[in-house]
Amino acid sequence: MVRLVLRRLAWALPLALVASVISFVLVALLPGDAARSLLGQNATDEQVDAARHELGLDQPLWTQYWRWLSKALQGDLGTSLINRQPVTGQLNDRLGPSLSLIIGATLLAAVVGILLGVRGARRGVLGKVVKSGSVIGLAVPDFWLGLVLVVLFAVKLPFFPPTGYVPLTEDPAAWFNSVVLPVVTLAVPATAVIAKQCRDAVATALDQPFVRTLRAAGVPERSVVYRHALKNAAVPVLTVIGMVFVAALGGTVAVEFIFAIPGLGSTAVQATASHDLPLIEGVVVYFTVIVIAVNLLVDVAYHAVNPRVRTS
Repeated sequence: MVRLVLRRLAWALPLALVASVISFVLVALLPGDAARSLLGQNATDEQVDAARHELGLDQPLWTQYWRWLSKALQGDLGTSLINRQPVTGQLNDRLGPSLSLIIGATLLAAVVGILLGVRGARRGVLGKVVKSGSVIGLAVPDFWLGLVLVVLFAVKLPFFPPTGYVPLTEDPAAWFNSVVLPVVTLAVPATAVIAKQCRDAVATALDQPFVRTLRAAGVPERSVVYRHALKNAAVPVLTVIGMVFVAALGGTVAVEFIFAIPGLGSTAVQATASHDLPLIEGVVVYFTVIVIAVNLLVDVAYHAVNPRVRTS
């Protein structure tokens, strides 16, 4: 187990480095200019050139990246080019809203998806419903579902606020109300994926010889399904749950925009539109760390539920 953790951590730095290089280059290739965004469209070319020189944007791209990387390796992600605030402070403030959505959506999707998958694995009408519902759930776009939920449960039936976010430490009840709709928006397609994978994996496990032996020995059906078949199907289900968590990182971009939530996804959009390279690189670093942490937790969970698994 220790060797697994150390091996995964050894890959963390190269992965973060590659991700930062790719994002730096891609953003630099986009049309636009941070100096122009900072000064506005009415600024003269001389003013823009002076601002570019002051911000160091007139230097070669590799020089800009090396300057950022040198500070990042010391724990300093730099300063935003637009609002001149430390990147780390801004992202720490916005990490909570994003994690609230991602963790909440993943937990909701995992619980509902596993329950539907296990029930649907017994085939019959429910199995067909789960299979068809999975296809429909995957086809529903996040932004469309979010808008529908706002209209139904925030406008016509004002059960939840349509936009905004309240920190958990400030008011737990208001926090819960502010994340219900965005969490459900992210969880619907994720639930479809988990339910489909769980249904197939549990159905395969139920066809194995050991299940027939357990049933012949008089083991209760509930125990056969939940203690034995589900445990045997846990590895592929855990893999999908990990993928759902990572996919939710990308889903937060649209969801945070729709519900006006100040998270990492909306920050990435704003930073990209203004060519704020330090802020974009900071978001990439945070996303990369989250992905590495989730993959590590999934690998550890493999060994917890099935010690025979050996992750290379």
